[in-house]
Amino acid sequence: MSSSDFTRVPIQSPDRFYISGEWAKPSSDAKLDIVAPATENVYFSVAEAQEADVNRAVAAAREAFDRGPWPRMSPRERAVYLRAIEQKLKERVNDVAMVWPNEMGIVHSMATAYANAIPEAYGYYAGLAETFPWEAQHVPGGGGKLGLLVREPVGVVAAIIPWNGPILLIAHKLAPALLAGCTVVIKASPEAPGAAYIMAEIAEAVGLPKGVVNVITADRAVSELLVRHPGVDKISFTGSSAAGKRIASICGERIARYTLELGGKSAAVILDDYDIDTAADSITGAACALSGQICSALTRVIVRRDRHDQMVEALSARFSEVRVGDPFDPAIAMGPVALRRQRDRIEKLMSQGLREGAKLATGGGRPKHLSRGFYIEPTVFGNVDNQSTLAREEIFGPVLSVIAADNEAHAIELANDTVYGLNNSVFTNDVDRAYAAARQLRSGMVGHNVWRTEFSIAFGGFKESGVGREGGVEGLYPYTEAKTIILNDQPSHIGH
Repeated sequence: MSSSDFTRVPIQSPDRFYISGEWAKPSSDAKLDIVAPATENVYFSVAEAQEADVNRAVAAAREAFDRGPWPRMSPRERAVYLRAIEQKLKERVNDVAMVWPNEMGIVHSMATAYANAIPEAYGYYAGLAETFPWEAQHVPGGGGKLGLLVREPVGVVAAIIPWNGPILLIAHKLAPALLAGCTVVIKASPEAPGAAYIMAEIAEAVGLPKGVVNVITADRAVSELLVRHPGVDKISFTGSSAAGKRIASICGERIARYTLELGGKSAAVILDDYDIDTAADSITGAACALSGQICSALTRVIVRRDRHDQMVEALSARFSEVRVGDPFDPAIAMGPVALRRQRDRIEKLMSQGLREGAKLATGGGRPKHLSRGFYIEPTVFGNVDNQSTLAREEIFGPVLSVIAADNEAHAIELANDTVYGLNNSVFTNDVDRAYAAARQLRSGMVGHNVWRTEFSIAFGGFKESGVGREGGVEGLYPYTEAKTIILNDQPSHIGH
């Protein structure tokens, strides 16, 4: 691959929005520059939506839902389109893998691997057309002959996408929404809109009815207009817990539906029977993925006090060997973080950790061999107090905090002592101990001896890590409304 290939922009109309099945001119000349984090150069620019553009997109989705064919199709008919989207996305894997590193710094090899796997989500939801309980029969307890519990589409969905894994997170919002019969406005991140544009091109290519999928890019203030819009029935948001609280409060004012996939401060709980070096190998491999910009990352490592120093040394040895640099270099294991402000925030939090008494074991700054780009060294802190900034704040970078526990019960108590509850992992050779610990941990997911993130079953969090679940059958329910119908006889489609 030549150097010019690394800066290729595989998007046809970045100066437009995709609204009502057409590439619509924006209402203003406002632009958003997308800065490549490895070079600090502008990768490309996109149109920035204003209030008028939000209103147009919502109106198109509203028209498509209220009067268009999409909600009135059977799930089986909609599944045909989902399978077509799956195929088209497979054809765009190289495009996705080109855009992703240039927007947020993921290494190209990992972007390619993820991009190859993501189309399966559309095929999975297409398969649910045949098995999901769209209409379940019941015996009514208060009179009538037949009770039906039917699942109908929730309506117009605003899918608000973050910058770290946009193609993945679009899939787990868009696929279930479409299968359910909803229409969608995708609001792309102002830092990473490329995946949304690719999906708009795919929506056009497969011939989705106009208004079923609409794509705009907007910054925070205009995004809030979308959350407040009375034409939007449901918000599906992935992002920070602070933004999620704001969205929930706005939705509460008008009783709009919402699902929120928010932040995390997940723990790796190392039990006393598990080998320290093996644990360090497992944790290191996942901690530097996406430069640590994963909400479910294991960023707190909780280990028995007499093994604390050994854990710090093992992690430090491995972190210091991670090769950081150009995300398109196949020899590189970790690229930059996505944004200048993100790097600055990480540095600020690390400095705060030092002032609060944590011990820096490795990293802690910018790689000396890289003069450009938003790079941070893989970093390990020891002697971290679980009440300190390093242990409480979601850093969203390649920074680990090692925390000492008195015993297993104390380790679980420390893991749970956080406002978050997205993910945890238990490291032990005894599966029964792993299960017992997992049942005590207050998080939406728990892995065994490795970091896990699982969308095929259900992904989401307890406490301030979110509301609702994405992925699997659980991820389809939030895009439906339950309706109870009581009939005095059986309708003809059921038969007698």
